[in-house]
Amino acid sequence: MTSAAVKITRKGQVTIPKAIRETLNANAVYFEVEHDVVMVRPVRDAAGSLREYARNAGRGASMKQMRDKAWREAVREKAGKKRS
Repeated sequence: MTSAAVKITRKGQVTIPKAIRETLNANAVYFEVEHDVVMVRPVRDAAGSLREYARNAGRGASMKQMRDKAWREAVREKAGKKRS
């Protein structure tokens, strides 16, 4: 198990220590709070989602539009799993 204590800045930001970033092997994370426990889970499938949206969106969609759509879908999917 890898753990670390980090400072929260005035802006509410934290730096994820390198050892934890390497363990997660992801460039995005999802925060979940249950009672007084904060869980940080890697988001690994965003790139795969972007490829799918690129095929479905055609030439008219920008990368930002595809990324935004992929994130909305990922959040919607995660929220649906949490409610189940």
